Amino acid sequence: MQVENLIQTVSIAAIPVLFAITLHEAAHGYVARHFGDMTAYQQGRISLNPLRHIDPVGTILLPLLTLWMGGILFGWAKPVPVNFAALRNPKKDMLWVALAGPGSNLFMALGWALLAKIAWSFPESYFAEPMLEMAQIGININVVLMVLNLLPLPPLDGGRVAISLLPHSQAYQLAKIEPYGMFILIFMAMTPVLGWMLRPLINIVYYVIQLIFGL
Repeated sequence: MQVENLIQTVSIAAIPVLFAITLHEAAHGYVARHFGDMTAYQQGRISLNPLRHIDPVGTILLPLLTLWMGGILFGWAKPVPVNFAALRNPKKDMLWVALAGPGSNLFMALGWALLAKIAWSFPESYFAEPMLEMAQIGININVVLMVLNLLPLPPLDGGRVAISLLPHSQAYQLAKIEPYGMFILIFMAMTPVLGWMLRPLINIVYYVIQLIFGL
């Protein structure tokens, strides 16, 4: 990608990428507070201010690299601190705290799809083309984040969901993987394995969105 095209793409992608990553984390904190854990609230992490959630590598460098290389656009923010022991019903409430992040990405993907539909409806508008491009990036990043985070690998949200749903003995065994989870994820990202796992699920979500909005 040429430098001029990259700068143009970054300027359009900045808003959807920042919102996708930061709202994902803020949603975790909000739901954790609802179920009794005030940790994120006390640290000021239940906020729509991206500066409170930005991770230099995951929020800036990695999305830029994936945009430049043309791969699957994804990244991460600083994880919102959740003290699961402070939840009123830790094993049960963990499920809803974990699902809040991917749920926020699904909500945002649908919102960007609606914006894309509006842009399609007014092709003569001066703002239609950049609005459509921004909406497409918004759909892409949110669908990828949702599907990626639902993988049943701790510390991803899907791993938390699995720990919440499994019987105690199996949940304990899965939880022991957590210290190595990010290394496993990075290894899969450096090989075709992660793409093989994510692409079919991503395509299914795209297809459903297209059916709903007629895109």
